[in-house]
Formats: sequence, C-alpha cells, structure tokens
Amino acid sequence: MNAVDSPQPRSGLASSFGRHQVGAVVATGIDFGTMSALVSLLGLPAALATAIGATVGGASNFLLGRHWIFAAKEGRTAAQAWRYVLVSATSLVLNSVGEYLLHDRARIQYLVARILVATVVSVGWNYPLQRSFVYHRVAEGRS
Repeated sequence: MNAVDSPQPRSGLASSFGRHQVGAVVATGIDFGTMSALVSLLGLPAALATAIGATVGGASNFLLGRHWIFAAKEGRTAAQAWRYVLVSATSLVLNSVGEYLLHDRARIQYLVARILVATVVSVGWNYPLQRSFVYHRVAEGRS
C-alpha cells in the first residue's frame, strides 16, 4: 500500500482543524449563497435569511464532517446527527443574534457582518464542539 492508499489517522488537531476550515468554507458558500439569494431576490430580512442559510449549510457540513473532516462513518449516524443538531442549533442562534447585533444595531453591511460572525462562531464554537462532542469517538480514536 502506498501513502495515498494507507489509512491515515484523522485525529490530529492540526489536520482535523484544516479539514474543518475547508469544509466550513464549502458549507459557508452554500450558507451565504442561500442567505444572499433570500435577501436579494425574495427580500427576506437578513436575520431570517441567515437562519435559513445556516440550516442548509449545516446539513452540508454534517455530511462533510461525517465522511471527510472527522472520518466518523463508523459512529452511529443518528447519534451523531442528534449531537450535530444540538451544536448546530446553538450555532444558528449565535449566527442570527450576531447578524442582528452587527447588521441591525451596529449598521454594518449584512455580508460583512455575516463574515465576521461566521468566522468567530466557526472557530470558537463549531470546531471545538464538533471535534469533542459530535464526532468525538472517532476523532479521539475511540469506537
């Protein structure tokens, strides 16, 4: 088996953080695209569009986390999904409240506000909780 074919542990903090960031960019693209379309095309309020975009992006991120970021396919999907929903629901609230505070109250342009809030929530909430709570058994080498 060559290096490409051999199973590599995916539990290292730096490697899982790197994959998490790539996955976050992909899911965020889906999230922001949805949010922008809802605001620009349908005229929805930015905070509501943020919640909808975060939900769509979250579903994409769960699949990336299970299959690639944390390589946690061996865990029970339902248990992981439930834990992911708990973390993601809190993330949705943090993103929506942050968008409200920065856009509606501080009058920062909604996309700029969204980028700032999403970055803080991703690094400070999503990654630590996904690694230690959602996908913890596989990420820490336990079955």
